[in-house]
Amino acid sequence: MPSTITEKILARAAGVDRVAPRENRAFRPDHMIAYDFPGYTDVMFRQMHDDFGITELAEPERYLVFIDHMLTRGGPREEEVHRVTREWCDHYGITLHEAEGIGHQVAAELGYALPGRFLIHFDGHISGLGAFGALGWGVRRDLLEAWVTGRIFLDVPASVRFELTGEFRPGVDNRDLIHSIIARLGADGCAHQVMEFTGPGARSMSIDRRQGLCGMAMFTGAVSAVFNPDDLSLEHARRVAATPFEPLYSDPGAAYTGVHEIDLSQLEPQVVLPGSAKGANTRNVDQVAGTPVTKAFIGSCASGRLEDIRTAAEVLRGRRVADTVQLNVVPTSVEIHRRAEAEGLLDVLRAAGAAVAESSCDFCFGYQRPLAPDENCISTGVLNISGRMGSTEANIFMGSAATVAASALTGRITDPRAEVPR
Repeated sequence: MPSTITEKILARAAGVDRVAPRENRAFRPDHMIAYDFPGYTDVMFRQMHDDFGITELAEPERYLVFIDHMLTRGGPREEEVHRVTREWCDHYGITLHEAEGIGHQVAAELGYALPGRFLIHFDGHISGLGAFGALGWGVRRDLLEAWVTGRIFLDVPASVRFELTGEFRPGVDNRDLIHSIIARLGADGCAHQVMEFTGPGARSMSIDRRQGLCGMAMFTGAVSAVFNPDDLSLEHARRVAATPFEPLYSDPGAAYTGVHEIDLSQLEPQVVLPGSAKGANTRNVDQVAGTPVTKAFIGSCASGRLEDIRTAAEVLRGRRVADTVQLNVVPTSVEIHRRAEAEGLLDVLRAAGAAVAESSCDFCFGYQRPLAPDENCISTGVLNISGRMGSTEANIFMGSAATVAASALTGRITDPRAEVPR
């Protein structure tokens, strides 16, 4: 019986030959991941120790914790949060990565997201690891089950296939693709399914674009997203892998709930209106062009990678951000920051008036330089609900790095195709 890549990864994690959608099984993740945040990791650590009596872990190498939030203020509250995390990780022998960048990206750089692997997190953006042929699943508070037992019971999801053709035109990228999908299918159009991207358009996409696309899957209701491994992702895996891995692939004839055909060359730049990423809030850029903006943000686990920074530098090279706009650029990891610096991209952005910050999640969730009432922000962040980046009376528009850079240049939401060099 033909199976999808998702079903094969989960069958391996369950120790069986095959699984089918809607089956409930116990799965053994290759890695169980979290970032420290008040009310999450501190609570799980205490519950493990106090409620379940766990004083040591049989396989601590399967646990990963990242310190990537609350890094920029340097106050006693931040330090206390991180101190607790360091002490608990040291106690249990858990691998801790601190201030290396956003965990969803660092996990890929350090070889945790290998083809065929199954990884879970309480944060749904772990789905970005699907770019490498791995399955990253955000299980929210159910992560405790896996931390305590080493396994987690889940319902096997069905898969929906997106057959991509063509290539992105200048000024259009993965953010425009995912928001057009949400507009087309709705915020629950892929509910409890895995989005599988395939076809020549998928194979033409860079790893950066694949990660950004998969990382936003949750806004369709999907539990994750995945690409089948190809030469590009396998080359990355061989470069970073510290352990053997086995790529898995969807079989011809595997069952899908639906197949959606999308020509990447026909996509228009998209802007998401304030409120949420639901489909009804998505517009072609020309429908909102001219809206004034006072803040602009390029970064996050979805859109702060090297290709995003290159795009922004192309738009802003030799030019200046509008006097009325503050542009903040935050590379997704320390490694991306280093590479962007080496290419001279960050110098271009600084010369244009952008403020470049060290990698963290802090700008995306309003912890650093929060928005003030009545401000309009154009952002590559992952969420634009009220209060996400500061005041509940501020407005957050979302778009691609090209759209954000073009809008920062003019001081109003702008079609990036008019500003991206061809």
